[in-house]
Amino acid sequence: MALTGFFTRLKSGLSRSAEKLGGGITAAFTKRKLDDEALEELEDMLIAADLGPAVAARVIGNFRRTRFGKEVSDEEVRDALAGEIAAVLAPVALPLVPDGDKKPFVILMTGVNGAGKTTTIGKLASLYREQGLSVMLAAGDTFRAAAVEQLQIWGTRTGAHVVSAPANTDAASLAHEALSKAKAAGADVLLIDTAGRLHNKTALMEELRKIIRVIRKIDTTAPHATLLTLDATIGQNAIAQVQTFKEMVDLTGLVVTKLDGSARGGIVVALAEKFSLPVHAVGTGEQAADLRPFEPAEFARALVGL
Repeated sequence: MALTGFFTRLKSGLSRSAEKLGGGITAAFTKRKLDDEALEELEDMLIAADLGPAVAARVIGNFRRTRFGKEVSDEEVRDALAGEIAAVLAPVALPLVPDGDKKPFVILMTGVNGAGKTTTIGKLASLYREQGLSVMLAAGDTFRAAAVEQLQIWGTRTGAHVVSAPANTDAASLAHEALSKAKAAGADVLLIDTAGRLHNKTALMEELRKIIRVIRKIDTTAPHATLLTLDATIGQNAIAQVQTFKEMVDLTGLVVTKLDGSARGGIVVALAEKFSLPVHAVGTGEQAADLRPFEPAEFARALVGL
């Protein structure tokens, strides 16, 4: 039942993206021959919907091979497009399952301020608690009192212990303390929040690398996952953010938030094509149930308005 509710929210969350893309297709393809002009128009629509030039070219190439010169309806175009998008997304749709042999399974969360990183940590904690796992949270964004408070609220909500420290405490020493406590408590998962001050990239890079160095003194294999939280409303800027964070740390996966407020849901497809990084979950709202593992076929159909 919860999952059905999530798909309904995903569909309504993507309605602005679907209106942009699906609406354009309906207007352009009510019984029309798929010729060069039609394909060019469709390619422009795909790029405008943030799917990116590479995905647009791939989709158009497939249409050209299979349907060129045929009369098509908007429904056929949307259906075929959903299939193409799902094929791009399928390889990256991987839920993040903590490895039970690594206790705790350490997840380092990165992302710029405002991307929904702290909220995503809370939602992931909620998801893992639902699965019966014990979770600990580390309030590593020590520069923002609001981030620490927010995490403590999620801790209370999910029954997860939160390790925090006074403002401006060294984030690496906090992460070290949190991992020591999580190990001693036998926690299954440790989620570490980090600062996201991109305007000072060098300092942020040094801080993230220091956190990793310090936690490896306790567990040489940690962090076991390093995730980047991305805000869908920023569209193509998400690509630059992934590039930047990839230079700083060894990213293992993405979480895309705020799909409910965005007409730019197509960016998920562009990211999948460009980086092939797992998209572990997508978020469509503020509640814990609004973050769920990514389902490519459902997402593709919602994106084209089917």
